[in-house]
Amino acid sequence: MRNGFRLMFGVAATLLLGVAGESADAAEGAVGVYLLGARGPMAGFTPPPGVYFQDDTYFYDGKISGGRTLPFGGLLVANVSATTWMNLPTTIWVTPAKIFGGDLAFSATVPTFGEPRVNAGLLVNSPRLGPIGANVTDAQLNLSDFLVSSFVGWHSGNFHWQLGLSGVIPSGSYTLGQLSNASLNRRALDVFGALTWLDPAIGVDLSMAMGVTFNQANPATDYKTGNEFHLEWAASKYITKEFTIGLVGYYYQQFTGDSGSGARLGAFEGRVIALGGTIGYTFEVGKLPISTRIKVYREFDVQNRMEGTAGFFTVSLPLGLDSSVKPMSAAIKAKF
Repeated sequence: MRNGFRLMFGVAATLLLGVAGESADAAEGAVGVYLLGARGPMAGFTPPPGVYFQDDTYFYDGKISGGRTLPFGGLLVANVSATTWMNLPTTIWVTPAKIFGGDLAFSATVPTFGEPRVNAGLLVNSPRLGPIGANVTDAQLNLSDFLVSSFVGWHSGNFHWQLGLSGVIPSGSYTLGQLSNASLNRRALDVFGALTWLDPAIGVDLSMAMGVTFNQANPATDYKTGNEFHLEWAASKYITKEFTIGLVGYYYQQFTGDSGSGARLGAFEGRVIALGGTIGYTFEVGKLPISTRIKVYREFDVQNRMEGTAGFFTVSLPLGLDSSVKPMSAAIKAKF
């Protein structure tokens, strides 16, 4: 099933200002509105017409040290570590409509609760806490943002691909001066494509997805994050008709600088690469197929961002299907 797009929160990296340490550059919030690692196996596959539900639980643990100063929540902080989790429910509707021979689909991720726990070894400025603070910790349970998407998916033999758009709408939960914000408080448009080669005869899935995110300014901080490129890939194998195992990874590069009066430390660009593994298991409750998947990523070759470990636990199931259409899972099972 289409993994969809998700919202992401975290810690931004920028340039040192008035404290010891080296520079650190990146988008406000250290991450884009596209949640890196959200896609994996079957990224380009569009399921048969029907309504589907997918629930993602996301976890991230990372840090950036060395005295580097970061702006987020309208504050400047240094020596940051963060542990975050978020639950993201998504409804996907694959319509019977066709566009250029492809299936038209829509999805919506409603805002839900997340709790970033952020520790800053040094707080450079804060309207509430004063100019300098040490070992400041903030953990607030709050709402993420809305995400809506539309895409068209095609099939040709073993090849499956999608083209689409995603839009982010702030939930209004962002609090200026708070380190722990699940909302990034900026509108954005993500243009994406995905491709899957799936051979049911040998049970091999090779998938990739890429996109470009165009950001608008955060009105609370007047900080406009630059535009971003993201790429994900996955290679997996069906060991049995229910169980798969594989490798996953992602690459991120911000390719234009930050701007606005809130970007007081200049125009910054970040990069990160991650590799990891995934396992998937599908079972039935009655005749209802339920798919589960775990993905774990370890980041490296990081420039101007946090470095850490990300994880996803995904559960997906159909809520209603066109009974006249044979799902791809049936074709795979027939080979075992």
